[in-house]
Amino acid sequence: MSSPEVSPTPEVEQAPHVPVTVIESREDYLLAVAAIAAGTGPIAIDAERASGFRYSQRAYLIQIFRRDAGTFLFDPPAIGSFSELNDVIREEEWILHAASQDLSCLREVGLDPTRLFDTELGARLAGLPRVGLGTVVEELLGIHLAKEHSAADWSTRPLPQSWLVYAALDVELLVDLREIMGAMLEADGKSQIVEEEFAAVLARDLKPVREQPWRRLSGMHSIRGLRNLAVARELWQARDEYAREIDTAPGRLVPDSALVAAARTLPATKRDLVGLKEFTGRASRSQIDRWWGAIQAGLVTDDLPVVRTPGETIPPPRVWADKNPDADRRLKAARAAISEVSVSLNIPLENLLTPELLRRLSWNPPAEIDPAAISAALEELGARPWQIDATAQSIGEAFVEAAQPIQSSAEDPS
Repeated sequence: MSSPEVSPTPEVEQAPHVPVTVIESREDYLLAVAAIAAGTGPIAIDAERASGFRYSQRAYLIQIFRRDAGTFLFDPPAIGSFSELNDVIREEEWILHAASQDLSCLREVGLDPTRLFDTELGARLAGLPRVGLGTVVEELLGIHLAKEHSAADWSTRPLPQSWLVYAALDVELLVDLREIMGAMLEADGKSQIVEEEFAAVLARDLKPVREQPWRRLSGMHSIRGLRNLAVARELWQARDEYAREIDTAPGRLVPDSALVAAARTLPATKRDLVGLKEFTGRASRSQIDRWWGAIQAGLVTDDLPVVRTPGETIPPPRVWADKNPDADRRLKAARAAISEVSVSLNIPLENLLTPELLRRLSWNPPAEIDPAAISAALEELGARPWQIDATAQSIGEAFVEAAQPIQSSAEDPS
């Protein structure tokens, strides 16, 4: 079934908004909780952080809208725990845009939903070409939503009125957006799909602990030698500890490129480090003793890192043709097969089945290539039931087809 058509609406200027205030006291917060409890329908909620400015990913503003209650903007550092609000709204449906970005910081203050509608993920599953909040609102509601403050430092106090209006509008349109999008998804027969996807978002560990996070330094591929890697690790750890201490985004102190340049060149003296033109950043000189100490620690440590970390990683697909030709054929055939499924369902390929999951299945397929075995392997890898139903048959057929040249060659008596 096709999605209901959305009548094009001429672009209009964003309407003036009434002045917005921030709730900062426990007394006003509890009054707001009572008002929200008296409202009707789902809870539209959003959070603003200070990514790129602060080390922490805490919420510095939380916005809530509910029909028959209104819009409320809360100052989380001033209020503290939101347990009373959570008790009131926990069992209601919460509407967020790109929920995975905000759920962690909401949970930090005691806000944890049991039901979710993610308008960004919903837009992907509906097959919309662009899924940013501004573009989705414009396409489905015909309203121009300015997004000029999306990368602002929300730890700023006091928050400018223009920022507060921007934050309020982010939630005031979500209920209307959810209703239209929900109707589109239902008309396309995707209600079960979105339910499984939203449940997966709620169940996902959104703050995984990465092993050896220093290896994610941008430009790490240019570093050669175990001693150089040790220096890179010590510099990353020194920067991370200082960034945590002063609650500042690490990259604002010294960029990755500066750490990588120091690790690659291994300056012989502190003066050489200061003179390294790539070693920039607002703390590159004021904390020079810290960085020099990290370099010295890396140069003398006996704990040298390995070039590559052990684990369950598989080679990048570009080398499969040489390292594992069978897997290469399986991957290429399966990609083509599920691309057709993606088009027929009008669901992006990466949402139909993540590329990493398909790579793992292609690299290490089940011993028996049949729908039941493929389905079991997909389930073990973490695919949702709807994904298995949509792709297992096509993947199995693709794997069988990919193996045909090998079988024919083996059976050729010549």
